[in-house]
Amino acid sequence: MQTYQLDVVVTRGTLVESRHRVHAAVWDASAGLIGSTRDPFLVTPWRSCAKPFQVMPFLETGGFDELVWGDDELALACASHGGEPEHVALAGQMLASIGMEEGDLVCGPHEPLSRRGARIVRDGGYAPTRLHNNCSGKHAAMLARTHVSGWSAHGYELPGHAIQVSALESVAKWTGVPAGEIELGVDGCGVVVFGLPLAHMARAYALLAARATRGDEIPSRIARAVRTRPLMFGGTDRFDSVLVEETSGRVIAKIGAEGVHTAALLEQGLGAVVKVEDGSPRAQFPALLRLLQLHGALPDPLPPRLQEFARTKVRNTRGEVVGDVHVIDA
Repeated sequence: MQTYQLDVVVTRGTLVESRHRVHAAVWDASAGLIGSTRDPFLVTPWRSCAKPFQVMPFLETGGFDELVWGDDELALACASHGGEPEHVALAGQMLASIGMEEGDLVCGPHEPLSRRGARIVRDGGYAPTRLHNNCSGKHAAMLARTHVSGWSAHGYELPGHAIQVSALESVAKWTGVPAGEIELGVDGCGVVVFGLPLAHMARAYALLAARATRGDEIPSRIARAVRTRPLMFGGTDRFDSVLVEETSGRVIAKIGAEGVHTAALLEQGLGAVVKVEDGSPRAQFPALLRLLQLHGALPDPLPPRLQEFARTKVRNTRGEVVGDVHVIDA
């Protein structure tokens, strides 16, 4: 069993000003748990990292294809997108194709997560809509399944709705945690969120990597959509999109809120997850990048675009660099 040093520090001058504790797990699709940091069985909400598994039932039943949706729609359904015009337009088109509109989404509006998206909203002088919500693609896909299946869309976000029941079953299948043992809560976008051990999150992504590589239909479709549509999967400056582009699709990472991040290493058949204990997003990118380097999925030194995420600058109000954020040197 490998162990890693992934804690992240924030410096100011020569002093360490803050420190973020990191938990992690790495799962091999053939050998099981092969690496960890701190508690690999820490139970925490999976947040948006679950999105690929939430959309799988829709693909499996054929409803997705019935709508003649393609890789763009699938990438957006799996995305935590940046609220850029391309994301907003596609989410609107997905709803229009099933006779629905923005008001049918239960996710609330929020400021776009990408710098470009936020700038366009700000310069345009208008308020963000529900379509700007980073989960609008996931919600549009859920509404589409109710439409194709003939189910009521009312309360589609609630635990007892058929949409959420099937998503829970899919998460249980891929993580190996029985549905009755998965802790349920409410995600930031309003739908069901799943609480489970980190190691089992890594297991799901390891299986996704291995089965996509061997050509299984559903995992392969999801991997292809993400690899060929990185903009729809995240955005122009979103970490997950940059990682896909810089690795030519060899690594697919999925961000979650509160410091949780999972990744599928396709060539190695590995799944990896990090959880920043205090939930700080500034620590999860350096930690995940270091973990990927330790398993040979990324070079050392990193490409410049990824290096910007691995060692971010701390600036004061005058724009001067006064420190940085990075993984502690082993």
